[in-house]
Amino acid sequence: MKVNCDAPCGVEKTLKVIGSKWTMLILHNLFTGEKRFGQLQKSLHPISPKTLSIRLQELEKEGIISKKIFAEVPLHVEYSLTHKGKSLSDIFNKMAEWGQSHQDNL
Repeated sequence: MKVNCDAPCGVEKTLKVIGSKWTMLILHNLFTGEKRFGQLQKSLHPISPKTLSIRLQELEKEGIISKKIFAEVPLHVEYSLTHKGKSLSDIFNKMAEWGQSHQDNL
């Protein structure tokens, strides 16, 4: 099987968007629904608040996630996948399949 990697390479572009440390795990958490910052941080322990904040900003800038700010006291923010973010589900499903089929070798 030949992997098509013509210029500009789609794999390279995808990795630029989702290839940073923690990004895939953040997205994996958001596939189950909206999450608050604290929920993400707790489920991704030991991620630092700074790293989580940077990754969320990067994903929002790319249009992968959206941030909803609730104007209440205390202020809270929820993150969710956009339509573009949800379109990554095939990649995650294939990764899950691969991981399941090769778990004995890992």
